[in-house]
Amino acid sequence: MTSATTTPGFAGAQRPSALPTLPEGWPIGSYGTYEGAQRAVDHLADSEFPVQDVTIVGVEPMLVERVAARLTWGRVLGSGALSGAWFGLFVGLLLTLFTQGAGIAPMLIGLVTGVVFGLVSAAIGYRATRGKRDFVSSSQLVARRYDVLCQPRNAERGRDLLGALAMGNPFATN
Repeated sequence: MTSATTTPGFAGAQRPSALPTLPEGWPIGSYGTYEGAQRAVDHLADSEFPVQDVTIVGVEPMLVERVAARLTWGRVLGSGALSGAWFGLFVGLLLTLFTQGAGIAPMLIGLVTGVVFGLVSAAIGYRATRGKRDFVSSSQLVARRYDVLCQPRNAERGRDLLGALAMGNPFATN
């Protein structure tokens, strides 16, 4: 038996407990993309189906890392200087707002100091990798397929609705 709590702001919506649990229910649809599974559940919701009985399960998850660019000293230092400049400018702006008659001097000092600290911290961080990760990438968790599960009490109706959607007649079983 799993516990659930009510999500504030959504009457009757259930949120699973914080502990990992296996999904429950009967499969009523399977899709090659998350977008397809999401579209199916949206169709169920539009058909006034009790979607609180539905779960989308990613099967065979995998971590995909897409390499975007080669990492160079110029790119590292430029990024460090830019992020340091933004932070320094923000601190300088705060000091300017709370210091009477200071003018723009705190903003300029903050900007320069931020650039220096950004450069130094970026250089130290990049040097610490010793060339073992000379690329920029982004990671994404994806699944080979996405199954839509439903509690047994409504599984047959859900399967009929999704079957009609797949056949191109989404309103056949309303």
